[in-house]
Amino acid sequence: MASNESTTLEAVASLPPENPASLLIGKNPSINRIAHHAGRAAQVECTVLITGETGTGKEVWARLLHQIGPRRNQPFIPVNCAALTATLAESQLFGHERGAFTGAAGESLGVFRTGESGVVFLDEIGDMPLELQPKLLRVLQEGEVTPVGASKPVHVDVQVIAATNRDLERDVEEGRFREDLYYRLNLVELDIPPLRSRNEDIPQFIDFFSRKFAAMYKQPVWQPNAESLQQFCEYRWPGNVRQLSFVIEQSYVLQCEPSLPGASRIEEKSINLPFTNLEKLRRAAVEQALQTTGGHKGRAAKLLGVHPNTLTRLLTQLAKD
Repeated sequence: MASNESTTLEAVASLPPENPASLLIGKNPSINRIAHHAGRAAQVECTVLITGETGTGKEVWARLLHQIGPRRNQPFIPVNCAALTATLAESQLFGHERGAFTGAAGESLGVFRTGESGVVFLDEIGDMPLELQPKLLRVLQEGEVTPVGASKPVHVDVQVIAATNRDLERDVEEGRFREDLYYRLNLVELDIPPLRSRNEDIPQFIDFFSRKFAAMYKQPVWQPNAESLQQFCEYRWPGNVRQLSFVIEQSYVLQCEPSLPGASRIEEKSINLPFTNLEKLRRAAVEQALQTTGGHKGRAAKLLGVHPNTLTRLLTQLAKD
């Protein structure tokens, strides 16, 4: 086992710096411990449950498992279970036969057969409809799916990785999630710590995102002074790594020094802004915040450092312009 763990850490460390997975090795002991477990799970191709707060990088870990495992050259199929259409979820996941229902003009393979020999990543697994959970359990236990309208099951060969920011144990107790499915998914759990618990790794994140967005927006790389670095390391980061990424990218869009939500802006480095007036600056910042939070207005307001009611009024105003 020690050999596999060492190989995994070396594989991650050797990734190019622009690869997000290269961030997964840091100074925090818990991260290296998680990497050890990830390496073992990747090699035996077992089911993995990745838990952690929103914005901690759960999909990055899922992609790492795919990159370092035997299925690296096969498909990686991400699925947001929270976005599955209630009436079509079964067909989307397991496929359907031609004529299985109104509008089914042809056969559909569904997620699991599309991901044959590869990895299926079920994000927000806690939001999967209860009626579909027994069918997912059959995929995990028997390696087969039954497409809608089919008379017999079809064999599938996939590794399943799931992720959630919910407390699935509580959901099991309250009847919102099947207990047998929970234990089947939780064969190996990677519990990703929030950014506030690994502030010793924040300088590495700052360097990664600064270089990434400097290249994207063709600007100099931001190198924080000691005071700014201390402020960033002491901040609580409720939106975790995703929020840190947003703060730094926003500074490149607005051509100003990065500043923490709620803090006063440091003076702009240049008056040559990419926009011609304040209205366009506001619109860009709002659109970026909503894109980063997946359209969640409450979290977007928090990232912008304003009250949710203020954001609502601003959205109304921008819609009229």
